[in-house]
Formats: sequence, structure tokens, C-alpha cells
Amino acid sequence: MELLGGVADSVVSFVVFLQDYAIPFLIAITVLVFVHEMGHYLVARWCGVRVEVFSVGFGREIWGRTDSRGTRWKLGWIPIGGYVKMFGEMFPPAGDRSAEPGPSAADERVSFHTKPLWRRAAIVFAGPFANFLFAAALMAGIFATIGELSTPSNITAVVEGSAAERAGLKPGDVIRRIDGTEIDRFEQVARIVRMSAGIRLEIEVERDGRLVALVAVPDEVRQEGAAGSQKIGRLGVSRSGGGVTVVRHDPGEAALRGIAETFRIVGEIFRAIGQMLSGARDASDLGGPLRIAQISGDVWQAGLLSMVAFVATLSINLGLINLFPIPLLDGGHLMFYAVEAVTGRPPGERVREYGYRMGIAMLLGLMVFVTWNDLLELRVVDFFVGLVT
Repeated sequence: MELLGGVADSVVSFVVFLQDYAIPFLIAITVLVFVHEMGHYLVARWCGVRVEVFSVGFGREIWGRTDSRGTRWKLGWIPIGGYVKMFGEMFPPAGDRSAEPGPSAADERVSFHTKPLWRRAAIVFAGPFANFLFAAALMAGIFATIGELSTPSNITAVVEGSAAERAGLKPGDVIRRIDGTEIDRFEQVARIVRMSAGIRLEIEVERDGRLVALVAVPDEVRQEGAAGSQKIGRLGVSRSGGGVTVVRHDPGEAALRGIAETFRIVGEIFRAIGQMLSGARDASDLGGPLRIAQISGDVWQAGLLSMVAFVATLSINLGLINLFPIPLLDGGHLMFYAVEAVTGRPPGERVREYGYRMGIAMLLGLMVFVTWNDLLELRVVDFFVGLVT
């Protein structure tokens, strides 16, 4: 009976895992992959390229239909990722053509590789751009319907022995700038400090009607959360009292705020990457699909608004990663097009082949690294051991 009870508990745990984490993650990633590939598809059609396949997921087809233009729309059984297959995408560029008969004139007109360089680059760039645009639209929708939290940037308390006290910050100070960035909300302070553990910050405050320049180095602390532990910065200031408002913007202003928020998140990502390269931030903070699935489930349970905000942030990350100059990714193709624009001819077949091999190795290495981080931070091994013991 005890064994049966353990099996039943394991089954229940697995079902809860699927319902609370796996399904929300798959929904989020499927939406973002569709948006990304739709960017490629729409611009390819606009450029006169025939699209043969639009796939969300890889592997064997679960469902599919062919439209009147001959495009096969399908779902693959491996749900992570997708692709748009364009006619002539695999044809070698003109400089590499062999003496064998090529495609017909009609096929040449709708082939990817016969299009001018700028059109090919536009088609490739459209995928990441669609992710950025989608994120900005989601955040604009939040700002226009729910509103944006706005808390005054005045300090009401300073923690004894904290980085703020060492820097000379005092209750009553109003933070106006951090490293040249204008500050009008306390939420901005929290975001900057969180990303700046052990990093020197130039802070300008208003005190008794005059501006005072100070320097602070936020303390490094480890914050435990659903996605494991993470190093963050802590300044040691807080505020209390009134003044907290929720500002709902009109559609035009909301759109501008959505675009600005997208740029802000991109800047934070680059800043985090720079900190990792310089050694100021631990690379263990990099998360992979397991940690993303964990966060997806947590924000899903927190409510629809949290999920929408998370999907927007994830969309920005997906767009930015695809722009990295790694062969196989969109950024790698754009890198080859940049070489073609400068030299007047595409890179040779051997250069492309070695580039793609290197890209595969880099992506596999990165996947192994972030998955190992996930296993360590989320204690996934302990979870699966618990299912069978």
C-alpha cells in the first residue's frame, strides 16, 4: 500500500508539473515562435519570395494544411522552435553556381537568393524585429489599459550600515539621476540598483533645494526565488507614505512608453552581458529552458498581467539572441550579408560551411551550459529522484 501511495503521489506531482509549468511554458514559447516566423513570412511575401513551409515546431508533422499560395502551414511534434522555408533559400549564390542547369526563369523571380541584398537582409531581420514590435505592443497595451505604477523617487529611510549610508544618502533626499539617467520614479532606482551589484554608481540627489553628487556601490546579495538564487544589488534605501499612483496613458503615449520600455530592457540585457564578460556578474545567472519553464509557471499562477509582462520580456530576449552574430542564427546570416555588402560578393562555400559548424558547436555548448545551470539552481535531479523513490 505504501508503494502504491508513493506512485500515486508521483503521478499527481507530474500532472501538477505539466499543468502549472510545462503547459504555460509551451504556450508562451509557441506564441513567440509564431510571431518571430510570421515576421520572416510577411516580409518574404512582400519581397516576392515564395514561402514553401511555415512551421511552428520541428520534427514530424502533427497538423498541417496547404494554402492557395502553396505554403504548407504545420505544427511539429517538437514544440521548441520553428522555421520558415523559402523557395531558393538553399540555392548557392550566383558566384558559386555550377554548370548544371538551374531553376527556370519563373522560379528565379520568386527565389530568395535572386533578390537584392537589402531584401534578403530585410527578410532575415524581420523575425527579431517582429519580436521587439510584439513586446512593445504588449507593454503598450498594459500601459493603456491597466496603467503604469509610479512612485516618487524620494528616500524616507536609509538602512544602517548599508551602501546608501556609506555613500552619504539621507532620508529626505530625492534621487534625480543615476549614471546620467534621469530618474522620476522609484521603480527606476530599484531596476538600476538590482543590476549593479558591486558596481560604482554616480547618484545625483536633490537635498534642501540643491543638487548633491554622491557615489554608491550597491552591496551584493543572493536572492532566492522560484528560478533559483540570483546575485542582485542592494542599496539600502526605502520609501513609505503616499504618492504612489497608477498612471494610465492614452494610446499614443502608451505606444511610446512601450517602445521606450523595450529599449530599456535591451539596454539591461547588454549591461548584464557586459558584467558577465568583465567578471562583475556570475555566469550562473544565465538560465535555460528549464528555468524559463519554472518562471513561466510562476508568473502564470500570479495572474494574466504578470504572464503578459513576462512574455513581452521573453520576446525581447528571443529577438536579441537571434541577432547575435552566430552562424545558424539570424544575426549570423546578417553578418554574412555585411561581408557581401563590403566585398561585393558572398563568403565562399567553405567559409559558410565552417561558420555553420562553428555556430552549431557554440549553440550546443551554450545549451549544455545553461541547462547545467538550470539543473543546479532548480534541483531538477532531486525532483525526478523524488518521483521514483
